Amino acid sequence: MEPPAAKRSRGCPAGDEPGTGARRGRPEPLLDLSAKRVAESWAFEQVEERFSRVPEPVQKRIVFWSFPRSEREICMYSSLGYQPPEGEQDTRVPFTRGLHLLQSGAVDRVLQVGFHLSGNIRELGAPGEPEHLYHVSISFDRCKITSVSCGCDNRDLFYCAHVVALSLYRIRHAHQVELRLPISETLSQMNRNQLQKFVQYLISAHHTEVLPTAQRLADEILLLGSEINLVHGAPDPTAGAGTEDANCWHLDEEQIQEQVKQLLSNGGHYGASQQLRSMFSKVREMLRARDSNGARMLILMTEQFLQDPRLALWRQQGAGMTDKCRQLWDELGALWVCVILSPHCKPDERSGWLQLLGAWDKLDVCPLEEGNYSFDIPGLQPTLTSRTGSEDEEEEVAATSPRRTVFSRALQAGELHWNDSHLQRILASDSCGPSLTGNMGGDKPTFDPQGHPIWLGEPFPTACARVDTLRAHGYPHKALRLACAIVNTLRLQRRHQLENYKQQKKELLQKGATCLTSTEGWVGHPLDPIGCLCRALLEACRLEEEPHSLYPDLPTEKRKLSYQHVPVPGSPGESYLALALEVALLGLGQQRALPEGLYAQDKVVRNEEQLLALLEEVELDERLVQVLRKQAGLLLEGGPFSGFGEVIFRESVPMHTCARYLFAALLPHDPDLAFRLALRAMSISKTVSAFCLVQMVLQEMGDESRKREDLDRKLQFHMQGFKGTWQKDAQDSGRELREGCQVIQLHLCWCSNCGLYYSFHPGDTKWLHAVLGSVQQNIHSPALLFKLAQDACKTATPASAPPDTMLLGIALELGLQVMRMTLNTMTWRRREMVRWLVSCATEIGPPALMSIMKNWYSLFTPVEAVTIVAVTGTTHATLLRLQLDTAGREELWACARTLALQCAMKDPQNCALPALTLCEKNHAAFEAAYQIVLDAAAGGLGHAHLFTVARYMEHRGLPLRAYKLATLALAQLSIAFNQDSHPAVNDVLWACSLSHSLGRHELSAIVPLIIRSIHCAPMLSDILRRWTLSAPGLGPLGARRATKPLGTDRAPLCQLLDAAVAAYITTSHSRLTHISPRHYGDFIEFLGKARETFLLAPDGHLQFAQFLESLKQTYKGKKKLMLLVRERFG
Repeated sequence: MEPPAAKRSRGCPAGDEPGTGARRGRPEPLLDLSAKRVAESWAFEQVEERFSRVPEPVQKRIVFWSFPRSEREICMYSSLGYQPPEGEQDTRVPFTRGLHLLQSGAVDRVLQVGFHLSGNIRELGAPGEPEHLYHVSISFDRCKITSVSCGCDNRDLFYCAHVVALSLYRIRHAHQVELRLPISETLSQMNRNQLQKFVQYLISAHHTEVLPTAQRLADEILLLGSEINLVHGAPDPTAGAGTEDANCWHLDEEQIQEQVKQLLSNGGHYGASQQLRSMFSKVREMLRARDSNGARMLILMTEQFLQDPRLALWRQQGAGMTDKCRQLWDELGALWVCVILSPHCKPDERSGWLQLLGAWDKLDVCPLEEGNYSFDIPGLQPTLTSRTGSEDEEEEVAATSPRRTVFSRALQAGELHWNDSHLQRILASDSCGPSLTGNMGGDKPTFDPQGHPIWLGEPFPTACARVDTLRAHGYPHKALRLACAIVNTLRLQRRHQLENYKQQKKELLQKGATCLTSTEGWVGHPLDPIGCLCRALLEACRLEEEPHSLYPDLPTEKRKLSYQHVPVPGSPGESYLALALEVALLGLGQQRALPEGLYAQDKVVRNEEQLLALLEEVELDERLVQVLRKQAGLLLEGGPFSGFGEVIFRESVPMHTCARYLFAALLPHDPDLAFRLALRAMSISKTVSAFCLVQMVLQEMGDESRKREDLDRKLQFHMQGFKGTWQKDAQDSGRELREGCQVIQLHLCWCSNCGLYYSFHPGDTKWLHAVLGSVQQNIHSPALLFKLAQDACKTATPASAPPDTMLLGIALELGLQVMRMTLNTMTWRRREMVRWLVSCATEIGPPALMSIMKNWYSLFTPVEAVTIVAVTGTTHATLLRLQLDTAGREELWACARTLALQCAMKDPQNCALPALTLCEKNHAAFEAAYQIVLDAAAGGLGHAHLFTVARYMEHRGLPLRAYKLATLALAQLSIAFNQDSHPAVNDVLWACSLSHSLGRHELSAIVPLIIRSIHCAPMLSDILRRWTLSAPGLGPLGARRATKPLGTDRAPLCQLLDAAVAAYITTSHSRLTHISPRHYGDFIEFLGKARETFLLAPDGHLQFAQFLESLKQTYKGKKKLMLLVRERFG
């Protein structure tokens, strides 16, 4: 297989290979050419074993060429594990920092001894701090760095900036580095005296560090039978790796495990999820570079994922994991499929991976794969699968189905191979033709009728997983060839499906029901087959832009990608870009079963949005528009194989995401097809698609002068306001509603910005009527209907043009429908809806406003009608807006008063006071409202409402009516002896004050009501004192004001005084029955207030003394309390 395409990154120049800069344009010596190949693939030990003596110049060239030569690999291992803030992607990336250190001359004293590189890095400290000196050591073998060591405290996944600086220095300035052979070679050239001097000088220079070790080794060497004397030779850290040693780049396993563990513990944070995703991206980058550390790093991450303590907790509680965590597990499972399917891995490597996956798969905490997807369903076969089985059959299938975890697909991928002859031919050449082969096994075709290769060897998702694997492992051309074969297969499948449907169409339409071609949907599938194909095809069409980001796993500023048509070899007129669009539409338009589980459904939505994001990056030209037209037509004719077919399975995934894109793309080029497709989408299920489409039509009809900036703001508002997540609901799919809301808003603005408005002639209204009919039939969400009505009204009333009465009528009709739908199911937006409806009716004119007033029973509650509709409809601003004459105003007022009286009769408790307020200016209506209140008082109208109306009457200057209502309220009231803080206390005091101000007659009439309703002694004494402070007011017959306050020894106050004294006596006995010592003080204060009331009577002293004596005799057992009574009162 061909090597992966090399791509350069910003700040990561390829540079000249070491030793070639001075010889540019001249052929390299044979020694260097040979040394390069040996250095790449042979361990130095293997060279020494193969040849008895290797000349020193040859050794030096092998050692020289054994250091990595590509800066890209250094960059790959120094750009992860650290997420810089936005705007600092370049300055804080370790590779960039290392490059800056190199360019600033910070690298010093570089020495290469064999396969060991060392040097010093000087780095400026923070302001006020001294310069830092770091010693860096690097071991390497076969063009890979095998270990690193740095004096800095950096703890990250990969190399620090100092290791990067030293590595880049060695690559860019290889001939300036002092080169020595491995230290063992140097030692072999010394005699005994030189060796002894060497060892003694070494110990002397580092005696504090190495002296104990040196003495221990000397003791072991001098001991003849020691282990060190039994081993031939001695270790040399500068001689490179051994033949049996693994040849891979240095990877800090402990740090990877620690960082993944830490990120998982912060799993609720957005940054943690992004970091883990960047680590997954790094795994893919390593796989693409054929680096064995990709699988190694994935194993380390998986082990930490499985050790996440939340897994056991979620399993114990029977709760599902969070969406962020679930998405990370999905990506982990997909990565394992790519690793297991590797086309170049060794059998023993794959066997080891499968053993690990098998062990993980059996763990109880291993997450399950949500959804009802099946790996073995022949997704490429044109078969019909009915979903009408009984519940018993479904339960039996569920009981026998195997346990599926996130690793199940990777385990099943282990059974796949790449040695199929037809598959190999597809991958090998772009010109594979039918003359080269026959059929697969004699029963499956290998070419379509046009002679293009097809691949029917396995299910569609599995075939797409191969494409993703080829891309992931650096085989883009082979991935493209297989992708084209799969697209050819899908086209052949569709032709067979259409032929089958034409034969069964009449029968299916008569039944009015259909079946699904596959229970396995391609969009939202764990293997993401449609996304894999689209990305592979689009990648081939992408225009390369320099410079690329050094740090691909970090969020960078978004730029619009550019694509171009790249011809498909062997298919004249075809391009990879057109194939990508075709595949995406085929997947989005597939009729498929609604998956089970909220996460599986949310995954479908997320996958659809990702595909749409890919398509929206592509600029549509004439070739792509033709593809759109063709695919839209096929979707409309696709029967049960298409989500836009004439008969749709009831539990299939809605098509409104796909309809959104198609409607927007087709409207400028083929409006009839766009509307046909949108209307089909509306009729599929009871959803909000109609809402979207009618919004567009209404906007286009009434707002041809709308400016682009307004539309942009409208787009942003609606896209934010309706963003949400789809959840399955058998009666009302919330996701469909959300999607529908987004559909027309996006397309309305897009079409408006392009100036694509219809000039509606009488014949053009056919689409309007069709869409409105679909709205009435299919939209059952009051919130969305209300939004549609609002937008229609806003469109119909532009600031710089006369209002459009037709659109206003439509808006009002939709608003009335919303009112009827929500009348018995109140929502928090109901008041807003009522106010808007009144304003919309006002825009139309007085007949509409009076019509909703007359028909309020079916639209509003009595409270809404009298407090919002009638009040808003008769405000000064509304009357000015309507520009009515005197007769018109009176007619509107009469209508509002009639509504108010009707509401008061229906709900007097809540509507009596608003009705009286509305009828103030009309005597007859006001009397009628007052009589309604009096009648309601007899029928059970509460004392609180009666007091409220009574206060209103007093405020209007009708004290006698206020007094009447107050007496009715008192007749319903009952305040017990211990209810000092009763809510009606203030109302009672107000009623007593009102009666006292009216005169002796009214006061005398209210006293019996007070005595009968109020049994609270402090309250009675308070009323009594208030009445004795001043003389009563003018009586009902106009008698003169009394000159003196009333006395308590004469009627009517004497009865009230007797009632107050009796209430104090009763309350005292009641409190003493269950009194505790901590309440003795309160009781003594209570007796003090009682004495004040007793003393108002002529013989008050005697009565109070007799009362106290009675208490002392009755409660003589409460000695402490009685002692307190004697101390206070004698």
